Amino acid sequence: MFINFFYMLRNYGVPVSITEWMTLMEALGRGMAASSLMGFYHVARAVLVKSETHFDRYDMAFANYFTGIETPIELTEKVLKWLEKALPPLHISPEERKQFQNWDLDELRRQLEERLREQKGEHHGGGNWIGTGGTSRFGHSGYNPAGVRLGGQSVNKSAVKVAAERNFRGFRTDETIGVRQFEVALRKLRQLSTKVEGPKEELDIDETIKETGEKGGLLQLVWSRGRKNMVKVALIMDSGGSMMPYLQTCSQLFTAMNRSSHFKDLRFFFFHNCVYQHIYLDPSCHTKNAVRTEDFLHLLGPEYKVIFLGDASMAPSELLMADGAIDWYYSNNEPGITWLKRIAGHFPHSVWLNPIPAVYWDRTFGSYTISMIKELFPMFELTVEGLEGAIKKLKVRK
Repeated sequence: MFINFFYMLRNYGVPVSITEWMTLMEALGRGMAASSLMGFYHVARAVLVKSETHFDRYDMAFANYFTGIETPIELTEKVLKWLEKALPPLHISPEERKQFQNWDLDELRRQLEERLREQKGEHHGGGNWIGTGGTSRFGHSGYNPAGVRLGGQSVNKSAVKVAAERNFRGFRTDETIGVRQFEVALRKLRQLSTKVEGPKEELDIDETIKETGEKGGLLQLVWSRGRKNMVKVALIMDSGGSMMPYLQTCSQLFTAMNRSSHFKDLRFFFFHNCVYQHIYLDPSCHTKNAVRTEDFLHLLGPEYKVIFLGDASMAPSELLMADGAIDWYYSNNEPGITWLKRIAGHFPHSVWLNPIPAVYWDRTFGSYTISMIKELFPMFELTVEGLEGAIKKLKVRK
């Protein structure tokens, strides 16, 4: 039943399993959808969608699959004229709803075709002909939970219409992210530990209960040190040139990182196109405000988790040749790829965030250099999903 809907959900990226699908079939068999499309929409979403981040994909798949129910066949001008004069919306009691429990797509199409052949004029009210008001399955401004709206405005919000509105677009995780979403994702980059100095200022509930019980009910407050995030992070950002179209997104990440007060240490560094023998301390990328990359590797130990942010797109010579830097005044004694290899070898936990959508990595300018840098650093798209994947990679113990 609806097996093509299962495959459509999978095609839209909703991770539906066979077990969940069989649970949905059981729910439908027990009448939990009340034989209405709206009921099916909510029951299927509750059973099949595990995260609100997939709600929008579910809505798109639902609207695509069931769109024919809103308009099973092309309406004629005559039918639309019949429906121009609308009766006031019909209000129906819960008791009366019980009579509208049978919903079947093929049967709906058959009945509509039959009425189009037999109906001779407009109709308002009643429960059979195409019209307005009443309880007919076809028309608008009436009520039938197993019906199809033709023309007019929705009164009771059909399931397809609700899905088409895509009210959960903001929950998506494959869209480019903003400051707030950056902050939420970055909180997952935690390695909590109580092995820190400082006063014992957090109430230990479990120990308090234990000590109080051992003292015969006399309250014994037990205090402990709070757990602190021990993670050290270095964000290394590409600045200028081909990164200009992504300036706003980079600024949002920079802002979110700056707001993050839960890291033990947080450092920012910059480069232009590729890292050479200098790495910069501000986005202007001038040597007067830079440190030698060799010193940078001595300054930051391998315990730092390194996040590169850049499009990884450049001329092959900028990555592979000595003196290949695009800045005419800058002479790089060693190829950029050599320095990137040193950084990747020094920091076992390092990733690369790319603002270019992943589907274009092999077909855009710089695809050659993107592919080479991908071999050195796990590369992720700059979306919520991509950032979460990068954070999971950074947390893997090596």
